[in-house]
Amino acid sequence: MRKVILLTITLTVVIFNACKKNTDSLKITSVIEYSPLLLGKYISYNLDSTIFINFGTKDTVIKYQVKHAIDALITDNLGRPAYRIIRYIRKTAANSWAPDNTFMAIPSDFAIEFNENNMRYLKLKGPIRDGYTWKGNTYIDTYSLNSNVKYLDGWDYTYDSVNIKQTIGRFVLDSTLNISQRDEIIGNLTDPNSYSEINLGSEKYAKGLGLVYRNFLHVEYQPPTPGRSGYRIGYGVKMTMIDHN
Repeated sequence: MRKVILLTITLTVVIFNACKKNTDSLKITSVIEYSPLLLGKYISYNLDSTIFINFGTKDTVIKYQVKHAIDALITDNLGRPAYRIIRYIRKTAANSWAPDNTFMAIPSDFAIEFNENNMRYLKLKGPIRDGYTWKGNTYIDTYSLNSNVKYLDGWDYTYDSVNIKQTIGRFVLDSTLNISQRDEIIGNLTDPNSYSEINLGSEKYAKGLGLVYRNFLHVEYQPPTPGRSGYRIGYGVKMTMIDHN
C-alpha cells in the first residue's frame, strides 16, 4: 500500500509540473505580446518605397516617414472587435504629419489579422515557435480572373529566430521574432529576352511593441516585343522603426 501511495504522489507531481510547463509555454507564445493593440499607441518608421519609372526601364527609391497610430476600437464587417489604425506620412522630420491611409487590426486568442486596402492578411498566428508555418494570405483573392495580386498566392509565413535580441535601426530590442513570408525567383533574371519575377517578403516584430521592420518586393520583368523594349513593373516597401511610445 505504501508503494502505491508513493507512486501516486510521484505521478501527481510529474503531471502537475508538465501542466505548469504547458501553461507557461502558452503564456510565452501569445501573439498579443508581439503585437499589442492599445488605443493611442504608435510606431513611426523610415519608409523606402521602390517604384519603376521611365516606362519601367529604371527603378528609383523614394524616402518617406510614416506613423501607424491606433485610433479607435471598432467592429469589422463580421461584427468582431477591431482596432482602427491611421497611417500618417511626411517627407522628413521637418514636415508635419498628414493622414494618408486607414488600416484595421483584428485580434483573437491565437491570431492577428491586418486589413490593408481591403485585403486581409493573417499576420501573426499561434503557437509562436521556430518553424511554425501558416498561409498568411489565405483570405486574399489571388485566384479569380480579375485578381491583380496573384503573386500573393500560396505564401507560407514561417517563424524563425523567435525570442532573440536584435538591433533595428537605433533600437536594441531584447525579444524579437522574424517571419519569413516569401523568397521566390521565377525565370532567369540574367536573360533579357525571357519573363522573370521576384517575390520577397519578411517582417520582424518586437515583444511589447509590434511591427518593427518590413521588407517587401514584387517585380515582374516583361521581355522585349516588336516596337517596345523590355520593362519592369512592381513595387517595393522597406520599413524600419524610428520611434514609438
